[in-house]
Amino acid sequence: MQTFPVAGVLLAGVTFVAMILLGLDPIVSLAVFVVWTGSLLLISVRPAEAPKVVVKKSFSLDSIRSLIENSSTPIMITEKNSVAMANAAARRMLGQHMLGQDARMAFRQPEAISLLGQNRNGRAIVRGLVRRQDIWEINRQSIDENMAVIELINQTAEADISRAHTDFVANASHELRTPLAAILGYVETLSESGDSLDSPTSQKFLGTIEREGKRLQSLISDLMSLSRVEAEKHDLPSDLISLGPLVIRAASDAAGTDRIDRLEFALNCEASVHGDMQQLEQLIRNLVDNALKYGAPGTPVKVMLDFARDNHARISVVDEGEGIATEQIPHLTRRFYRTDPGRSRASGGTGLGLAIVKHIVERHRGRLGIESELGKGTSVIVRLPLADDHTKTPANAETAN
Repeated sequence: MQTFPVAGVLLAGVTFVAMILLGLDPIVSLAVFVVWTGSLLLISVRPAEAPKVVVKKSFSLDSIRSLIENSSTPIMITEKNSVAMANAAARRMLGQHMLGQDARMAFRQPEAISLLGQNRNGRAIVRGLVRRQDIWEINRQSIDENMAVIELINQTAEADISRAHTDFVANASHELRTPLAAILGYVETLSESGDSLDSPTSQKFLGTIEREGKRLQSLISDLMSLSRVEAEKHDLPSDLISLGPLVIRAASDAAGTDRIDRLEFALNCEASVHGDMQQLEQLIRNLVDNALKYGAPGTPVKVMLDFARDNHARISVVDEGEGIATEQIPHLTRRFYRTDPGRSRASGGTGLGLAIVKHIVERHRGRLGIESELGKGTSVIVRLPLADDHTKTPANAETAN
C-alpha cells in the first residue's frame, strides 16, 4: 500500500527552483530533486497487511484422552449424550461397562437424568452414587454441539465435616447443660431452704455441687485441649524427647498417690521421638487414667514401652477390666462417645479423652490401636516414629530415674 507524499514533493520542488534561481548547476539541482523525491516515495511505501487467518478449534477424543486420563477427578466425555470416553478415575468409580452407554443410564439418579436429559450446562447434586452416604456434584459443560464434559466432584468429606461440627455443638451443649443443671438445682434448693436443711443433707448437696463443678471444669479443659491439638495438627513437632522418663512421669501424675500402687512399668528400651512434650504427657495421662477408671478395682495397669516394626516406638497401656465389645471399638475415638454413659459420667469422664489421644497421635504422625476382649480387659497401643537422631541426648533425659 502506498500514500503519495504530496507535501514532501512540493518542498523538494520549491528547493529545486530556489537552487536554480541562486545560480547553482542545473544538473546538480535536478539530481537533488530526484534523490529527495525518490527517498520520499520509498519511505511512503508500507507492506500490505497479511490476511487474518481464522483457526477453528477442533476437539477429538484422542486429544482429550491424554489430558484427562490420569486426573484424580472422575471425568467423562459424552458424544450425543453417550459416554464416549471416561478417565481411569471414572472407570474405577462407575465401571468399564458404562462406555458406549447413555450417560443417564450410567448414573441412574433423577437429578443427574434431569441435567443430562435437557442437554444443558449446569450442575446437580446426587447421593448414594457409589456408597450409601456418598454425596457427589455433577458438572456438565458443552465442548461443541455434540460433545460435552462431565466432571464428578466428591462432596462427601465436606458434608461429613459439616455434620461433625453440628453433632459436636449439639453434644457439647448437652454435656455442658447436664452438670450446670445439677449445680443450679442444688444451689436453688439450698438458697430456698435457708436453715431448714440439716447439716448432713447440706453437706450432701454441697458435695454434689463440688463434683459437678469439677466435672464441668474437666469438660471445658478437655474441649480447650482438643481445640488446641486440632489447631496444631498440621505442625510437625520438632523437640527431641526421651519417652521413658516422660511415660513414668505422666503415668504417675495420672495415678496420683491413691492409685500409684496399681501401676506396673515395663520400659524395655530407650526411645526418643520428635514431639510436643505437653501433648505426649497428656496422651499418657489420658490413657492411664482411663485404664485405672475402667479396669477392675485393685487390678494392675501395665504401662509398657518397647520398639515396634518400621522404626517406631510402641507405648502400650493394658488394663484388666470388663473389656469392650468388638463393634464398639471403631467408635471409641469419637467425641463424647461412651460405651456405658452412666458409668462414665459417674467416674468423672468427659467422653473426650480418646478423641484427644487420637488427634495427638495424628499430629505426631503415629498410629493408634485398640484391642479388647470382653471379660479380660483392654489394650491401647500407640506407635510413634523414632527420631533419626534418637541415640542423642534428648532435652528431658536428665529427668530419668
